[in-house]
Amino acid sequence: MLAYRALPGEPDVSGLEHDFTLLAPRARFRPSPRLTLHPWHTATEPSRFGALQPPADAPEEALATVDAVLLPALAYDRRGVRLGYGGGFYDRLLPDFGGLVIGAVWSALVVPELPSEPHDCRAGWLATEDRAERVRD
Repeated sequence: MLAYRALPGEPDVSGLEHDFTLLAPRARFRPSPRLTLHPWHTATEPSRFGALQPPADAPEEALATVDAVLLPALAYDRRGVRLGYGGGFYDRLLPDFGGLVIGAVWSALVVPELPSEPHDCRAGWLATEDRAERVRD
């Protein structure tokens, strides 16, 4: 499962490491912006966004090894539309991903509707502190 190291205000999903094999993303900017995936238990260093991430020389894992992605956001709507941080990293990573995409968000940050663009990736499920539910189309 691809997880994330929580920024302040995001749900902390690190406790899932006891039940799942987790991977952590690293933001890379050259030759173009993208995420690479790495074992959860590698060392970490701060990214330019402030999140902890694996170092540049950490061993990489392929997206094909991932069954589910926990997708952080500033907010979600009930259709799974995500308000991200503006980098487009997950939008570039996930277009061909066939597994579960689960939006991890506090219930107070699930809003009726957010604007979206055709290239925006959506979550198929939302997981809050209260429940997990499949999104509506």
